[in-house]
Amino acid sequence: MHVVVESSRIIKPAHNADHIRPPLTTTQHIPLSVFDKVTFDTHVAVIYAFRPPTPPNSVIEEGLAKVLAEYGEYAGRFGEDSEGNRVILLSDEGVRFVEASVDTTLSNAMPFKPSPSLLDFHPSADGVEELLLVQLTRFACGSLVLGFSLHHVISDGHATSNFLVSWGRASRGLSINPLPLHDRTSLFVPRQPPQLEFEHRGVEFKSKKSRDSNTENPLKNEVVIHKAHFTKEFLSKLKAMASAGRDQPYTTFQCMVAHLWRVVTKARGLNGCETTHVRIAVDGRRRMIPAVPDGYSGNLVLWAFPRANVRELMKRPLQYAADLIRTEVAKVEDSYFKSFIDFSSSGAAEEEGLMPTADADEMVLCPNLEVDSWTRFPFYDLDFGGGSPYYFVPSYLPVEGLLILLPSFIGDGSIDAFVPLFHHNLDSFKLCCYSMD
Repeated sequence: MHVVVESSRIIKPAHNADHIRPPLTTTQHIPLSVFDKVTFDTHVAVIYAFRPPTPPNSVIEEGLAKVLAEYGEYAGRFGEDSEGNRVILLSDEGVRFVEASVDTTLSNAMPFKPSPSLLDFHPSADGVEELLLVQLTRFACGSLVLGFSLHHVISDGHATSNFLVSWGRASRGLSINPLPLHDRTSLFVPRQPPQLEFEHRGVEFKSKKSRDSNTENPLKNEVVIHKAHFTKEFLSKLKAMASAGRDQPYTTFQCMVAHLWRVVTKARGLNGCETTHVRIAVDGRRRMIPAVPDGYSGNLVLWAFPRANVRELMKRPLQYAADLIRTEVAKVEDSYFKSFIDFSSSGAAEEEGLMPTADADEMVLCPNLEVDSWTRFPFYDLDFGGGSPYYFVPSYLPVEGLLILLPSFIGDGSIDAFVPLFHHNLDSFKLCCYSMD
């Protein structure tokens, strides 16, 4: 499959009388929230595939210009305010828009394998100023692949999915709903005096010295991504096994993560004395009191870190791991979010030279895992006028131990897990992946 780039240009917001927000000037900016500052400082890319009929590129481009008039951050740039703080400049400088083609049919190219070839569906994000990069790739059969790359500091998965659905609505001539809420400061005001009820050093923050002392893993270039498909029937059995004897059954997510934690740990062949943890994203929109509006356009995620001794994790039943996950995720609630706001606003992180533990340069997580669940995001609600996408996948992201879960494109309640591992651990993972022992 050879992708040929036909054109590349900048698309700027289309301001007119129909849009609520007036054009912005280069002096206006949005400060980063405490949540924006601790997220992964990198572009994150996803891929959509649409079967024909699909609207022409011009319709999708026009919709993009319209939605950017409401989502000004996406068309801006990073910069600094008068005090040297990193901010989002509302400069309307625009987003990168690339058109490309492939001289084959989508059916010949499917299913997409999690390999470096997926990067051909995106403009390169290396060294770019644009916060959003889009590529429309047309296949000979009329199918369309959308490559979407957005800088994570701009928004989390919840807010990004709102933007994508709004882009589709704008392309179909519909109103944008919900309208984005751009206020990133007044929602997260620290308490006076601060109430630091929880430890945040070593959780959301780490020492820069600890990062500098970490030696680069020589095997980082030997990571392969395996796509594991878990049927609805398998998930039901897993849930029943983990929940046996419990008044409150574990959720499918808790059981799925518990299972993957155990089988990846087994495949890695770790020393039984080691400690392993799972980093799990927790959305604060419904956990904070009062709840944050659905249209909030920034980041609002912290993390739970269930941890266990390797020997205990492997020796004890699935229920043990599921319970660890449920317990730790439950702790990340309103008081925890507010404690984090107080600590992050206190200046302690800057004074102590701390940096976020969400480190985009960390390419090997072993003995630990990170699990990103995209199962509840409405990514399949994106409709430019020809219907919902046929296929949705993350792009190629070879970070050992970074697992991504998403609903299977089959649409039957099954889940696909993208599991990056060292090549020498892959056969072992395949052997135990579907074992419930």
